Formats: sequence, C-alpha cells, structure tokens
Amino acid sequence: MRADFRSDTVTRPTAAMRAAMLDAEVGDDVLDGDPTVRSLEEQAAEWLGKERALFVPSGTMANQVALGAWTKPGDEIVCQRWAHVTTYEGGAAGFLHGVQSLTLGDRSGRMDPAQVEEAVRPDFIHCPNTALICMEQTHNVAGGVVIPMGEFSAVAAVGKAHGIPIHLDGARLANAVVASGISAKEWTSHVDSVSLCLSKGLGAPVGSVVAGSPAFIERAMVTRKRLGGWMRQAGLIAAAAKVALADNVQRLSLDHALAKDIAERLGVIDGLETNPEAVETNMAMVRVTREGMSAADFAAALEAHDVHVMPMGPDLLRFVTHLDVARPALDVLEAAALKILG
Repeated sequence: MRADFRSDTVTRPTAAMRAAMLDAEVGDDVLDGDPTVRSLEEQAAEWLGKERALFVPSGTMANQVALGAWTKPGDEIVCQRWAHVTTYEGGAAGFLHGVQSLTLGDRSGRMDPAQVEEAVRPDFIHCPNTALICMEQTHNVAGGVVIPMGEFSAVAAVGKAHGIPIHLDGARLANAVVASGISAKEWTSHVDSVSLCLSKGLGAPVGSVVAGSPAFIERAMVTRKRLGGWMRQAGLIAAAAKVALADNVQRLSLDHALAKDIAERLGVIDGLETNPEAVETNMAMVRVTREGMSAADFAAALEAHDVHVMPMGPDLLRFVTHLDVARPALDVLEAAALKILG
C-alpha cells in the first residue's frame, strides 16, 4: 500500500466533501458574491473569533494578502528565523510588497519577547518602519510544535505596546487547538489578523482563509485582487472547505497519536534517532544516523517501498500524518525501514 508522509496537503476530499461540492449553491464571487463562499467566510470568522474572513486559494496567498494589507514599500516585518512567510513563500514579502524581513530565533520556532522588543525600530529617518510582527502556530520547521501561550502572548504584547499589528500564520492552528486544548478564539485574541489553511490537516482540496477586522478585510480584498486571488464560482471548493472545518478539527488528535507512534517505532531502529516526547502534533522529525547515508538517501530507499517522506535537512526527515494515513501505513513504513537499515 502507498504510505505518503510528505505533507498533510496530499489528502483527497472525503465522500462528504464530494457530496457538498456536488450540491453547492454557487454564484459569481467577483460580481454578486458566491453564497457558499460567504457562508464559509462567516463560519471561519466565527471559529477564529474575528469579525470577518476572506477566502483565498492558498496559504501563501493568505499570508501575503495580510502583508499587503498591513505594510507599504520600505517597511520592515519582524518574524521567526524559520517562519513559513519568509522561508517558503518565494521571497514574496520583498518581491510583492517591497518590505524587508528581520528574522529572530532558531529552529525551535521560538521568538524571545526581549529580542522582539529590541528589533522594533526607532522613529528615525535612517530606519525602516516596523510595520508588522508575524507569528506562526504551529511551527512547521520546528516539527509542528505548539508555541506555548505564555511566550505567544508575550510576543504579541510587544507589538501592542508599540502599536504594531500582529499577523498569525495559523496554517495549522487547528492542530494547536487540539493539542493544547486552547480555543482558536483565545489564540487569536492576541493577534490582529490570522490565516488558516483548510487544505492541510483539515483535508479540504483547496483553500485558506485570512481573518481580521472589517477595515483589515477591506484592504485585504484589494491585495487579493492584485494577486489574482478573486475567483468565480468558488462555492464548489468552499463547500468542501466548510465540511473540513465543521468535521475534521477534533479528529486531528488521531493524526497526533500516529505521529508519536512513528517516532516511537522508528526511534528504536539502529540508524535512526527520534524524540517521541517532542512530538506535539502531526509531525515526527527523524534523524538518519547511519554512517554514509543521508536523509535524501533514506527517503529514496523508502520510495522503492512506496513510502514517501520529505527530507528537511542533510540528515533530517519530516513525517506528517493526516486523514489519509491509517495505522496500516505505519506498519508498511516500519517494515520498509527495517529492511533498509537491518
């Protein structure tokens, strides 16, 4: 059987999603508005604890719409060193918006509030304007860790003290909600805008939302237009996203348990190293310690057994669990790893 651990974006729409897409009421989202899109935006805004939300095709666009709404050319944003917004979005902050990024921290995903405070530029003609602080929850490069609420709120407090808005890349915020027991509304009460990916752990085929105040959304709509993110009969995909948000949040606990199981199973195999206690959500980071074998080598060997995983460094692999991965896939993975390293 195929076991795909590359990302939680590889999921296929469920039967309930396909049925909702088939029956979706649609309109022209640019001209008169699409009723199913509007319904999704209202549902997402309520879940996120914000007044309004805006449906966009991707998580990258959601983040870049927020950057465009909060900044102007020549501004500076402050974010974590390995944040998705600066690491995996093709340099969009500079290319699209003319802003520069000041990055802080390491692969742990943490930002020290004192360093954030120090990063805020003075009101001085020779310095850029600190226009936005970006946070990420859960943190991708750090292995899906949940930034603790105390640290999260302390960083946000720096922005509020200086009148600097906070944007949260909440692509996997639902994972943080389930892992921490803290509601999305409580997390987002500390930020001014938030993105949420509906096509990662929640399993929708397409789409993200970005949410905030009405004034923010009005500016965000202009940026979405400039980026080509306006869609037409988008209710077809919004219908699947509505099902994803309604049905697939609490089931994320199953993904989290499977990720920990991966770390426990692979960690006892000679040539691999894991830390099951560090697995908080749906990602297990596995280090290849076999001499002469890189992470890419091990990934290629697994692929020969129809097991797919993404290298995250010279000796590091990221295994991501999702609704299309069940326990038998872990058996296939474990057997393949033993054959390769045995």
